[in-house]
Amino acid sequence: MTDAAALTPPAARPAGVPLSPHLSPRIAARRRGRHRAEMRFRLYGLAALSLCALALIVLLASLVWSGLSAFWQTHLRLEVEISTRHVDPTRPQAGDYGGMLRAALEARFPEVTSRADRRRLHALLSSGAEEDLRRMVTADPSLIGTRQRLWLLAGTDVDMAVKTGLSRVAQQIKEGAGVRLSERQLEWLERLSREGDLALRWNSRFFTAGDSRDPERVGVLGGLVGSLLTLLVCLALALPVGVAAAVYLEEFAPRNRFTALIEVNIANLAAVPSIVFGLLGLAVFLNAFGMPRSAPLVGGAVLALLSLPIIIIAARAALRAVPPSVREAALSLGASRMQVVTHHVLPLAMPGILTGTILALANALGETAPLLMIGMVAFIVDIPRDILSPATVLPVQIYMWASGAERGFVEKTAAGIMVLLAFMLSMNAAAILMRRRVERRW
Repeated sequence: MTDAAALTPPAARPAGVPLSPHLSPRIAARRRGRHRAEMRFRLYGLAALSLCALALIVLLASLVWSGLSAFWQTHLRLEVEISTRHVDPTRPQAGDYGGMLRAALEARFPEVTSRADRRRLHALLSSGAEEDLRRMVTADPSLIGTRQRLWLLAGTDVDMAVKTGLSRVAQQIKEGAGVRLSERQLEWLERLSREGDLALRWNSRFFTAGDSRDPERVGVLGGLVGSLLTLLVCLALALPVGVAAAVYLEEFAPRNRFTALIEVNIANLAAVPSIVFGLLGLAVFLNAFGMPRSAPLVGGAVLALLSLPIIIIAARAALRAVPPSVREAALSLGASRMQVVTHHVLPLAMPGILTGTILALANALGETAPLLMIGMVAFIVDIPRDILSPATVLPVQIYMWASGAERGFVEKTAAGIMVLLAFMLSMNAAAILMRRRVERRW
């Protein structure tokens, strides 16, 4: 007959009571030791997961802390006279817009008379302010001959000072901390701030512009478009070839030494350093085939070589996971082997194939080394229009910002990483939704 103590849960059983009256004290102690070891193992797993979550939270918090300020940019408000002395109404794109802005600054601070102070005064504005004014007048020539009160882009030193805090910057100037603003410039900024003509505004340029030498003018659109075009080329090349190779090796290839050698080489290619594929692309695509340097077509082809082993291995695993009964049932009804694969096996394996494709594209999106070898590290200002246009990708653009000497590139680097993570998550979410739509259950 079963004892009541044996039916008592381990957590509610008093210490010292054996699990069964038929167990010796030694066996009962060993069982309790195994239970304690299992509990310790669970605690170790929870500790490992907590440590990983903490590291992820610290990483994301540091990125947000460093890069959130990049989504706002400092602007000065000035009254600008768009006179016919500086711009010809028949040719508004060729006007002296820099002269207009300098005249507006000097009219705002008429006490500035010396040449050195005027040069410091002009440095408060970014060179992008001139381009913005040129585009505005070119788009609307009726502004010529009027006075406009405009918010204009400030220089990177002004932007850093405003984000740091003007009072703190003043203290740093007194301590000789190497601030690039002078005391006179700080006085002008404090005056503008008191009068409400100095403010942080939403930095829409960061999402609509390409790269620039000035931190306050950089944008991620060029890198985003370049990454998207490169990944499209990579997907168009790698997915059909990878799935076809996996189907042949898994469903049609004979089991001999030759196919075994191919399988071993595919597994080895998945572990080859990515820069080797960059050297291969440099030697074959650029030197041998003469393809355009720094183009998404070449970058996508190199990343396709990098992604092929991952897609082939994942696709073979997905095909192998389809139950043999599906093949046997289709063959017994008179279907050919090609019909079995295309009508039954491949649709059932498609979710697993898409999972491997997602992993391969996510890996390709973050690659930098192979793209540096084919010239996609070039400074590209224009937004690429097609796969043959000169372009860069977002990871390379972030790498170039990280190596920039200007202090303003620090926050832009962190903000670029945030955009890259958001782009990767969006791409993965779209792929997961597509995978669920084609998923079939058996």
